[in-house]
Amino acid sequence: MYAKTKVFRIWHPTLIWGTLQTADYAAEVFQQGVSYYEIPNDTEAAVAKRLERQQYLYQGERIFNVLLGEQARYTNFGGPEVMKGQLDRLMAVMRLPRLSLGIVPRSAPTLIWPGNAFSMFGSRLVLVETYSAEFSVSQPREIELYTKAFALLKQSAVYGAAVRDLISTEIQHYDQIPND
Repeated sequence: MYAKTKVFRIWHPTLIWGTLQTADYAAEVFQQGVSYYEIPNDTEAAVAKRLERQQYLYQGERIFNVLLGEQARYTNFGGPEVMKGQLDRLMAVMRLPRLSLGIVPRSAPTLIWPGNAFSMFGSRLVLVETYSAEFSVSQPREIELYTKAFALLKQSAVYGAAVRDLISTEIQHYDQIPND
């Protein structure tokens, strides 16, 4: 899907979208999944595959519209050093010309409830993440509802300098937490 998609619309209210994750952050996310789902530990392979997908941020003419809820930057995967590394990564990638990174501040008025994370691959497919499954939505009428939800969430987001200020504040927050 990544290779075929020209425009991505991503909403993650509580964690950093996989394609923007650092290796350390991704490893923590996958470790939680291994523990929760009681599945074999293939974290190393999963992290390698996730990092491989980052090539699409730099290749071709794809457009990435990414919205994160403010909580995504505070959901602590791996402790202060992992989180500071992840926040530094966000600061770096937000300068990419085909990436639009918006943050929905926790105090922003919202026009729709945050709901579940979802990834839109053009106008053909939406993947919705839940605790029990990842749903594939392909009916045009349903895809239109996700398009509308994304547009409403986008109206609550901040961009550019406001995002850099939020991330800088979050790095300071993690500077004050002792490492274990």
